[in-house]
Amino acid sequence: MTTLMIQGTTSDAGKSTVVAGLCRVLKRRGISVAPFKPQNMALNSAVTSDGGEIGRSTALQAQAAGVIPHSDMNPVLLKPETDRGAQVILRGKVYGHMDALDYHAFKRTAHESVMAAWQALEQRFDVIIAEGAGSPAEINLRKGDIANMGFAEAADCPVLLVGDIDRGGVFAQLVGTLALLSDSEQARTKGFIINRFRGDIALLEPGLEWLEARTQKPVLGTLPYLQGLLLDAEDSIGTVQAEKASQTLKVIVPALPRISNHTDFDPLRLHPQVSLSFIGPDQPIPPADVIVLPGSKSTASDLAWLKRQGWDAAITRHLRYGGKVLGICGGFQMLGEWVDDPDGLEGAPGKTAGLGLLPLTTRMVVGKQLRNVSGMLVGEEAKVKAYEIHNGVSEGPALNKPLFDLGTHLDGAISEDGQVMGTYLHGLFDHPEACQALLTKLGLSKAVNVDYNAHREQALERLADTLEAHLDIDAILALIASARAAKQPLCPSALTEDQ
Repeated sequence: MTTLMIQGTTSDAGKSTVVAGLCRVLKRRGISVAPFKPQNMALNSAVTSDGGEIGRSTALQAQAAGVIPHSDMNPVLLKPETDRGAQVILRGKVYGHMDALDYHAFKRTAHESVMAAWQALEQRFDVIIAEGAGSPAEINLRKGDIANMGFAEAADCPVLLVGDIDRGGVFAQLVGTLALLSDSEQARTKGFIINRFRGDIALLEPGLEWLEARTQKPVLGTLPYLQGLLLDAEDSIGTVQAEKASQTLKVIVPALPRISNHTDFDPLRLHPQVSLSFIGPDQPIPPADVIVLPGSKSTASDLAWLKRQGWDAAITRHLRYGGKVLGICGGFQMLGEWVDDPDGLEGAPGKTAGLGLLPLTTRMVVGKQLRNVSGMLVGEEAKVKAYEIHNGVSEGPALNKPLFDLGTHLDGAISEDGQVMGTYLHGLFDHPEACQALLTKLGLSKAVNVDYNAHREQALERLADTLEAHLDIDAILALIASARAAKQPLCPSALTEDQ
């Protein structure tokens, strides 16, 4: 078995996208491939086949590889709760809550989980495409590193370094990062990929020649800036929206400080009849048809932020004029009368008054609910496939009028007048039938059917086509094969067929 690692000069250099594209390229060649991210810090997550939790981008990469997401693919997931603390997910399960210093000391234990998960994947797949986190040149974080070169050294795998030319200074990014690595780390860095290039490649070629001469390492390709590519983001809120034929439903979402799973809204950003905007701190709250309260990793503190920002008054006014409100997960909990966190599972212990729009209360309890679900929108012939990730348990008369029937249990609530709705389900707009029916419920007449998963597949195919056209795939396959040969004799496989 062998592993190739993709690292980046910065966060958001394009590592996740390159890994997804390479997974799809190898899948096309009939190669058994899996993604792997040793450590991830993100609030967008997915539920795996083994009932664990991994980063959303890793789940997308699994789809690109044509395999079912598993908790081994992202053994350490950090979900920030404050600027200095996070919930630590170890091989899919909550391990505990740590501040930055405590986690730094915990890395030895985390390293053991990372290597065990990687070895388990190596037993099941021919090739692993691993993804680094942030930059390998973070000097203050080098000791005990498990996210970048620390893993690459332990796994003895080759590395390709991605730089983002759209930010400017890509040659300084690549040369500077390489210079800050140890001799052995420099040696295992086998080449560069330049990402998000716009313009005439002839103007870039002198710089590429200089870079190769300076570092004695090849540039394996320059990827163009892919306009309109919409794929599940790891953490940052994306701004790409599909071109709108007509914008008939205006949806606004408060960008909570600890917003989680904002990828829930990607299908709405794609939808031709929806205009969706995230409203940041201290921005005016514009009029809209629908206000959606998103998921939150720290429900009580984000609820307090909402009130300080004036959203409670804005929502009251919005409802008075006939608008609709939808709460998802933490946003659903905020719609109730109280959010009680006696053990401080999501921050300081205490009881916080909700927005009082639905007669229910929520209590945070130990034991996170993690499950993939399917069912129907109540009162509609509309299927839904989604997932739950939450600590809280909600109770109250609002639940007597549920939003979804999931077979094993009912979910969510809708007010008597139909203006306020809430659900624990993430990914509820991904399924075309549910998306169409929910948009109709939210006030969009004649909502068209949009299949977001089909869009994901088209985007992954477009991404793989781009990598095939602009990267030296033969050189990358040869690098994988040589790394594999260094570990054990090559077995007959699709790896050698395309070289």
